[in-house]
Amino acid sequence: MNDHEYHYTTYIRTTPEKLWAAITTPEFTRQYWGKANISDWKPGSRWEHRGEDGITRVSGTVTEAAPPKKLVLTWAQPGEFDHPERHSRVTFSIDAIAESGGMVCLHVAHDRLVAGSETALGISLGWPRVLSSLKSFLETGAALDTFAGIVTACHPAKAN
Repeated sequence: MNDHEYHYTTYIRTTPEKLWAAITTPEFTRQYWGKANISDWKPGSRWEHRGEDGITRVSGTVTEAAPPKKLVLTWAQPGEFDHPERHSRVTFSIDAIAESGGMVCLHVAHDRLVAGSETALGISLGWPRVLSSLKSFLETGAALDTFAGIVTACHPAKAN
C-alpha cells in the first residue's frame, strides 16, 4: 500500500518564474540536480529525469501543470513506467511572498510512497540535498555538490 509521504518547504530569493524554469528546464536541472528533467510539461505527457549518460533514472507522467505555481508528476523507477500502481507522486507548489520583495515559498510533497521502500529511502535522502542545491543555485548562481559522497552527519540513522 502506498501510504508514506514526505513534505519539504524552503524559502528562496527568486521569482516564481525563475523557480519554475529551474525545475522544468534541462539546462538548469543539470546544474543543481546533476540530471536533466525533460518533458513538454503538459498534462498527460511523459517526463524523464535523465543522467548525462542518457540513461533515465526516474520517469513519470505530468498530471497537472499551472506555470509558475504548481506542477504535479507521477514518479516511477526504471522499468515501472507501465505500472501506474507503483508510481508515487510529487507536487511542487510555488507561492510568491508579496511582502518579501522577491522571495518565494517552495513546498514539495512526495506521497503515495511505500513505507520502507527503496524509493522512499532514496527520496528521503535526496530531496533535502536537491532543494538545498536548488536554493543555492538560484540565490548565488552556484549549485552545491550535495551528491559528492554520503553525508552521514545529517542522517544519523545512516551513520551506524
